[in-house]
Amino acid sequence: MDAARRSSASSRPVTEIESLKDLDSALASGKPLTGLRLQDLDLTAYETPLLRRTDVEGLVVLGGRLPPALDAHLRAHRALIFPTDPAAPVDPYRATLYSPDELYAGLAQHGYEATPDFLAYQWMLDAAVHRDAFVTLLRAIHDDSMTDALDELTEGRPVVGVMGGHDLGRDTSGYAAAARLGHALASAGFVVATGGGPGAMEAANLGALAADPGTLVSALGRLATVPTFRPSVRDWAMLAFDVRRDLVPSSTPRSIGIPTWFYGHEPPNVFCDGIGKYFSNAIREDGLLARSTAGLVVLEGAAGTVQEIFQAVTPLFYAAPGARLAPLVLVGRRHWTVTVPVWPAVQALGRRRPFGQVVQLVDTVEEATTIVVDGRSAVDAPE
Repeated sequence: MDAARRSSASSRPVTEIESLKDLDSALASGKPLTGLRLQDLDLTAYETPLLRRTDVEGLVVLGGRLPPALDAHLRAHRALIFPTDPAAPVDPYRATLYSPDELYAGLAQHGYEATPDFLAYQWMLDAAVHRDAFVTLLRAIHDDSMTDALDELTEGRPVVGVMGGHDLGRDTSGYAAAARLGHALASAGFVVATGGGPGAMEAANLGALAADPGTLVSALGRLATVPTFRPSVRDWAMLAFDVRRDLVPSSTPRSIGIPTWFYGHEPPNVFCDGIGKYFSNAIREDGLLARSTAGLVVLEGAAGTVQEIFQAVTPLFYAAPGARLAPLVLVGRRHWTVTVPVWPAVQALGRRRPFGQVVQLVDTVEEATTIVVDGRSAVDAPE
């Protein structure tokens, strides 16, 4: 969502202010402050100029920090102040995606159980047990903020989703293949979007981050010494941070992770350029698939991956006439026909439907990359 997005759903113009620079511009414009949405800003230094303003009816302050006198002044002049929970381990009103360092703060000193990522999971579980409506509201606001931040990062850029199992070890050929896939897609100019967790997801994000194949091979060798996050998330993540420090990030984000605290046992991987973590798995799944506008590559997986396949198939099946259909590529012929026989069902649904032309089953990530990069599978649904 742009900082100055206008809303057509309201009779009043609405301007979102997500930085102090934007606030400076709004104050300098001389225009009424009615309709501004101040998101996650520290207004301490703005107390004096804002106390002089009375044109604040309909101004909305979403979280952030403001002195008591300013809080009272704004409320007295019919502004709306949305509070947060000081005990919350995350900021519900944040305007940006998470960085890995934010979610894993305190990991080295105190272990994974002390990090904001783990504490947010516990916060969600506690609220569910005690049926805290206020925390439920804050979680919903948080997830909407994540959606806004993801929209800003991906706007106008082709996104390819990469799905796959979280149990894939770093020391396996499948992990290396997923990493090669992520690298090839990012090098071709796509934003690689994953579920942001371990296994195949981590591998694809790692590959996207690596600047060249040689750097990627070196990183894979180092990571293989701690194959999984079990039994120690700390050891798994600490090694990943060590590897990440030796990778030179691109000035343009090449991959994102979209994980969920619903799967609290799956820690987020640290190789994403930005992490949009959700409390609601349903919203997270829908957003991840909807953003995969340039295609979706599905590596071997189990129940969660199967769910994602059929969630991706449904909008393709019901696509409006004339809609552009991006490729859906399943990798692993034996896995998807014998081990987890999803492919026959997908084929059956695709018969005599336009989307049947864009769903493909291949054996290697190199074949999948070619299909997505060439775009040869994309078709238009007939009018």
